[in-house]
Amino acid sequence: MGDVPVPSMAASRVSGPVASETAAARLLAALWVVSVTTGPWGAAAGGGEESLKCEDLKVGQYICKDPKINDATQEPVNCTNYTAHVPCFPAPNITCKDSGGNETHFTGNEIGFLKPISCRNVNGYSYKVAVALSLFLGWLGADRFYLGYPALGLLKFCTVGFCGIGSLIDFILISMQEAAQRKL
Repeated sequence: MGDVPVPSMAASRVSGPVASETAAARLLAALWVVSVTTGPWGAAAGGGEESLKCEDLKVGQYICKDPKINDATQEPVNCTNYTAHVPCFPAPNITCKDSGGNETHFTGNEIGFLKPISCRNVNGYSYKVAVALSLFLGWLGADRFYLGYPALGLLKFCTVGFCGIGSLIDFILISMQEAAQRKL
């Protein structure tokens, strides 16, 4: 036991913010290596026997682009059936099966899969026009006529926007895009 020199902890210890940053960086690097090489997705990252589908990658193993937004409708472009798709890129050195079932080793620049995101189908109605009609002519029911609700529009017209309360509620709902999820 006396043959092996034991270094002093005080001599090898660095103090100050540099030491804590270095220790934190080493800890994060070690955790990252462990998480990539073990666990349920270790086979996808390490080239094991069975690859995951790219759609099944964990958060942090891929990055998705922001959807392109249509200025007229304030919805993602190509929104159909309340769903739009955005391209997602697996992280470098990830191997997974793409949408065609082919096992691919990604470098971080290739599209691995298209992630579905929810959206409200606007069916040709303009969000800006609906908000403007609700703000200025909501007490006459013009917003509801525009959105394809003639019965509610007529009721708002006959009651002067439900004495103003209904107009205020409709303005808030249309502004939040909640009033006509099926139409707006």
